[in-house]
Amino acid sequence: MRRSLLLLGIFALPLAGCGDDGKEGTTISLNSMTEDGNVTAGVDGKTGEVAINAPGFSGKITLPKLKLDSSDFEMNGVHLYPGSTISGMNIVAHDGKDGDDKANVRVTFDSPAEPAVVRDWFFDRLGKADFKITKSGTGLKGTDEEDKPFALELTPAANGHSTGVIVAGD
Repeated sequence: MRRSLLLLGIFALPLAGCGDDGKEGTTISLNSMTEDGNVTAGVDGKTGEVAINAPGFSGKITLPKLKLDSSDFEMNGVHLYPGSTISGMNIVAHDGKDGDDKANVRVTFDSPAEPAVVRDWFFDRLGKADFKITKSGTGLKGTDEEDKPFALELTPAANGHSTGVIVAGD
């Protein structure tokens, strides 16, 4: 799952040219640390600015805003609750010595249902996708299929919606 989540962030950057409906887009940040140096990249959801800073290269460009939704994010075949939109994604990866790589992904999103409904929807689907999880208030805690920590926090939002935060990885 870690590689899938990391690759989503990396491949989402070129999609920043995917139209602009005037609304705020998804903010994405990527920070990767390797023995060759640090690489940071990001998409600003408010402006559409894409910035990359890597050893030997640095640049910025403004493109139409990118808006990710439930179909753009997946954990072992489980997408976000139907109708959800992603407001932010933060990916941190460390290239460790001797294969001790670590990655952490934090995704914030809005779902068009109350927290308990969204939690139960995830509980059912993630359980079938080899996650070992338990309900914790209006969220979930446990581990993914690689026994890496996983947490879902949900809070009520306006109009019967939920604001969610998924944190997965080391």
